[in-house]
Amino acid sequence: MGISERKEREKTEMRDLIRAAALKMFLEDGYAKTSIRKIADAIEYSPGTIYLYYKDKDELLYEVQGLAYGKLLEAFRTKANDKDPLKRLIQMGKTYVKFGLENPELYDLMFIIRAPNNVDETSHKDNGDHTYNYLTDTLEECINKKLLRITDLQLGALQVWSMCHGLVSLNLRCRLKVMALGEEEINAALSHAIENYIASVTL
Repeated sequence: MGISERKEREKTEMRDLIRAAALKMFLEDGYAKTSIRKIADAIEYSPGTIYLYYKDKDELLYEVQGLAYGKLLEAFRTKANDKDPLKRLIQMGKTYVKFGLENPELYDLMFIIRAPNNVDETSHKDNGDHTYNYLTDTLEECINKKLLRITDLQLGALQVWSMCHGLVSLNLRCRLKVMALGEEEINAALSHAIENYIASVTL
C-alpha cells in the first residue's frame, strides 16, 4: 500500500470514528447537549482534529443522519422486497413504522429535530436520496401497472410518507393514549392503518 492510499485509509477511519462517537452522543445526550469538544474528548483527540474533517456540528449531524438513512434503507431492502409492488408498498409502510418505534432516538435524529440548514449538500454523498428513491421506485411501478388511483408520483410519495411519519410521531409522543388501547392493540391499529390507506388508493 502506497503512502497516499494509507493516508486516505487513515482519513476514512478517522471520519468513521468521529461519526460513530457523534451518533452515540447525539442519541444518548441529545443533539443540543452535544458539542464538538465533548465528541473530541470521547475519542481522545483535540477539537481541532474534528474541525479538520467537519466545519461544525451541523455538518457532522448531516453525515450522521446519512448513516441513519442507510439503516432504514437496509431495513427496506431486507423486509420490503416483495416482487408485487403493491405488497412491497405495504411492507415498506410497516417496516418504516416498526423502524421508527424500535429506534425512537434515532428517528428523532432523522426526522424530528430541525434539519441542518448551513450544509452544502452538493459536497456530500447521498443523505436519504436512496431511501426516498426506494419509495418512489415502488410507487412508480404501482402507477405504471395501474394499481393505484395515485397518478402524481411525488404527491403520492408525500402522502405515503406523511401517513407513516404521522403514525410514528403520534405513538412516540404518546398521543395515541387517547384511543385507550393497549400496546399490542395500538401496534395492530398502526398496521391496519397502513393496509387500509393503501387499499383506499388502490384501483
